[in-house]
Amino acid sequence: MADKQISLPAKLINGGIAGLIGVTCVFPIDLAKTRLQNQQNGQRMYTSLSDCLIKTIRSEGYFGMYRGAAVNLTLVTPEKAIKLAANDFFRHHLSKDGKKLTLMKEMLAGCGAGTCQVIVTTPMEMLKIQLQDAGRIAAQKKLMAAQAQLSSSPAAGAAEPVVETRTTATQITRELLRSKGIAGLYKGLGATLLRDVPFSIVYFPLFANLNKLGQKDPNVKAPFYVSFLSGCVAGSTAAVAVNPCDVIKTRLQSLQRGVNEDTYSGILDCTKKIWQKEGPTAFFKGAYCRALVIAPLFGIAQVVYFIGIAEFLLDMLPKPRA
Repeated sequence: MADKQISLPAKLINGGIAGLIGVTCVFPIDLAKTRLQNQQNGQRMYTSLSDCLIKTIRSEGYFGMYRGAAVNLTLVTPEKAIKLAANDFFRHHLSKDGKKLTLMKEMLAGCGAGTCQVIVTTPMEMLKIQLQDAGRIAAQKKLMAAQAQLSSSPAAGAAEPVVETRTTATQITRELLRSKGIAGLYKGLGATLLRDVPFSIVYFPLFANLNKLGQKDPNVKAPFYVSFLSGCVAGSTAAVAVNPCDVIKTRLQSLQRGVNEDTYSGILDCTKKIWQKEGPTAFFKGAYCRALVIAPLFGIAQVVYFIGIAEFLLDMLPKPRA
């Protein structure tokens, strides 16, 4: 990220624009990522990204791919604003007399940004995961009911059809607040920190250094396509690097479980059970989906940020009279 300072309203607009475009474009892939990560051996409903999306459309319709998108659309603006603002804040205070930041200080600024953003990220992910994974659990129950009906004798009669009861983010929020208080929305906070802090430590310095390669003059911004490609490469690299933490976070934050699926008491318990029962490759479930989600999302974010769309829009607003 460049070291330039941008006003908070501009950051909010930048974050909102990038988030809205990103969620609209890549949310179905994110839904597939969540479902692929949550399914355990012996209970696999989907074999790949394409298989998951095809089955989702068949069973839930086209808009089934956007279950949970409303949560992201609502909270992605403050999340992105906090991430960008925090990184700029820490970079500004770690730099001395405008001197170039060392790699260690760039990583430290990224660490601070990742720590700050979990205030919004944790409840957003908590609600989104419940809505995204509900279709997988419902489909699994229908499949189990159909198999049970086939294996039962004709005299037993037809089994009761499995009807999915759809819940909303508001209902989930109310129930969590009623039963567990504000802590219910922050379940998996430790795992979220374990994912987002290393992500920011990798992403921000990598982006800043890749973007500098496209700058012919240190005082002139890199072309927009350089910022886009730098955001894509840095985002996908960081996403794959922290995917094991994302798998653990997804499992811990899921409130509903499929048939015969494990439950977990914490990060260490989750890590141990995944390693023992599913093997080390399970920690990279959905890694390519996550790379496909993060790459364009952060590429778009950086282009919006560096082009200065927000500043242009703010300049268009009428100025108050003196």
